[in-house]
Amino acid sequence: MKKMLTLALALILGLTSCSSKPQAAPQTDSVELYVFAAASMTETMDEIIENYKTEAPNVTIIPTYDSSGTLLTQIQEGADCDLFISAAQTQMNTLDESGGLLEGSRVDLLENKVALTVPDGNPKGIESFDQLAELLKAGDVMLAMGNSDVPVGQYTQKIFDYYGLDEAAMAGAGVLTYGSNVKEVTTQVSEATVDCGIIYGTDTASANLTVVDTATAEMCGQVIYPAAVLADSAHASEAQAFLDYLRTTACSQVFEGVGFAPLS
Repeated sequence: MKKMLTLALALILGLTSCSSKPQAAPQTDSVELYVFAAASMTETMDEIIENYKTEAPNVTIIPTYDSSGTLLTQIQEGADCDLFISAAQTQMNTLDESGGLLEGSRVDLLENKVALTVPDGNPKGIESFDQLAELLKAGDVMLAMGNSDVPVGQYTQKIFDYYGLDEAAMAGAGVLTYGSNVKEVTTQVSEATVDCGIIYGTDTASANLTVVDTATAEMCGQVIYPAAVLADSAHASEAQAFLDYLRTTACSQVFEGVGFAPLS
């Protein structure tokens, strides 16, 4: 009888010991998240992606930066993309109209400004868009701008329309050079291969360039950056979580540091 009681007690103690052991935390699967973002966001997004590693250590964000038009084409051709951030509404509208966006995920994330910038020393003494228009008409200045499929180029074309400037005639006169994205235009100004360039205010901050004038909404409209999760994202919940993170106070401070205005 004594042996049986001893055995029973041992079993009870054993069960109690097992139940008191801490349970192992479930392992979270690692996720690769593909984020396509306008080239003008390169520096800020790289910083935010680095910060996000502490927020979601299981998520590896793989960014692609280029002109919004190029990114749109890549998405339409089947490139892996979970989250798209465009420098204009046009490209996002195209995806939206074709059912390419996850319903309810689209937001206007940021606002930027279109700026007239010059190389160090401002050799041509350019001070404003008004003056630039006169210099372009006279053929006395070389301007760098984005291609027509690049949002910053499209904003520049609106500025030309505002001043009654003929882009084809100016191109024929050799006073315009082009870049396939805003970073290429920025580089031309930084290297002083042109007299001035029209880029985003945030790019002038990143490249430490001088801004001599800023375009008004009347001249080229508002520069809004929409963002959305793609409808066919393999990791829609993680993409939405990162988009939500981009709207936090911490990220707003990063964006504001180079001149973006957070909208949400």
